[in-house]
Amino acid sequence: MEIDVTGVLLAGGKSRRMGEDKRYLVVGEQTLLERGLAVLRSIFQEVLVVIAQDSPPLDVDARVERDMVPDCGSLGGLYTGLMQATTPYVFVVACDMPFLDPAVIAQFTNRRATADIVMGKLGARLHPMHALYGKRCLPVVEQMILARELKIQEMVSHASLRVRYVTDADLLTIDPSGRSFHNVNTPAELELARSLLAQLPPSGQP
Repeated sequence: MEIDVTGVLLAGGKSRRMGEDKRYLVVGEQTLLERGLAVLRSIFQEVLVVIAQDSPPLDVDARVERDMVPDCGSLGGLYTGLMQATTPYVFVVACDMPFLDPAVIAQFTNRRATADIVMGKLGARLHPMHALYGKRCLPVVEQMILARELKIQEMVSHASLRVRYVTDADLLTIDPSGRSFHNVNTPAELELARSLLAQLPPSGQP
């Protein structure tokens, strides 16, 4: 059980492309929200769910925090998670990722001693919503919010932060398809996730 890292589940999205609240969509026998929470609870002693200020209340057995700064998207959720966590690091994921894998997440948490950010980089694509952040990131996040620069991936270019990446090569024997990083934004992606889950072993892991 990780005691120096808080698992943060961002669950405040608007679900515009899906057309309904993604948090309660069912994949397998659980909602997307329940699936994400279950994985984080299996790894981290402290788990937070961050929702938007105008989001309906969540009926979950978890600590729920509303965005401390409104209308800043995922960057605002990261800021709230970093501020509210009692640990020096947070591992942040979105609630619409149905294939989170503890073995993959360990690739991120195990690199924290030498980094302020550990982010997935598959091919040329960065994955800021499956990443570890240290509290040393807070001044940069605050600066970005004030400047309305809301793309989290821009953080990696700040010279004050130590950045490490988890790459395709690191995951070759764990998750070669990159399924852990898949998210569900549209009805078609929801059906694909359900189809993929039906092909997995009973554990639900890649």
